[in-house]
Amino acid sequence: MMKYSYKEFSPSLLAQIKEIEESLKEPIALLLKKYKSVFAEKNIDFGVGLEIEGENHFTPGYNSVVVIGIIEEDDELLDLYMITIWKCERTWLGMPVSKNIPGCKITGELVEESVKEVLLELEEHIEEIWKED
Repeated sequence: MMKYSYKEFSPSLLAQIKEIEESLKEPIALLLKKYKSVFAEKNIDFGVGLEIEGENHFTPGYNSVVVIGIIEEDDELLDLYMITIWKCERTWLGMPVSKNIPGCKITGELVEESVKEVLLELEEHIEEIWKED
């Protein structure tokens, strides 16, 4: 993850984050389409999606994550896999905090891998789980 201080938050960084998030939506939908029925044959519920929490990318609490969830027929979680795309948080002495404490900093972390590498990592993880089951 690439770390950014609040001073480094810029329109170009925002555009980069939005581009990554947007570039992942269609391929993730294709992964869901490709694997949902394959896992369903084994009575396993498969889900993958881009989860976004918050509205402003540069406000603490904003978080975008690609999530893979695999649940067995007895509702037992077989696997949960997450790749953080962008996370903005408030920290104090290096620890995440929810309140604005004097001396705290707002920082962000952006995935270092390219969209292609993120998708490859997702596919490799799915295949690994599929083979284990």
